[in-house]
Amino acid sequence: MVNTLQWVFGALIIVTCFLSALYSFRSRRTNDGLQRGLYASKMNISMGLMLIFIAIIQMFLFSGSSLRVVIGALFFLLGLFNLFAGMRNRSHFTRLMK
Repeated sequence: MVNTLQWVFGALIIVTCFLSALYSFRSRRTNDGLQRGLYASKMNISMGLMLIFIAIIQMFLFSGSSLRVVIGALFFLLGLFNLFAGMRNRSHFTRLMK
């Protein structure tokens, strides 16, 4: 069971890392300001999910040392902040595009 969860979260981390890099590249290459903001917000959402998945692996799937739990909690909080900021910015830029 634990081995399966490690594979699933590992795959999710790889996918969100790829999406984060893709949206970062797209936001830097576009000339339109609205598209740039939309791609940057999608990058923040992907990065936030990636950090949350890393935190879940750190805190729950390995033996619990205090340092591992603290680092996992920091990643989790940073991931939540990125996720919230990305969702807020995405709603703002989608409203501007309409």
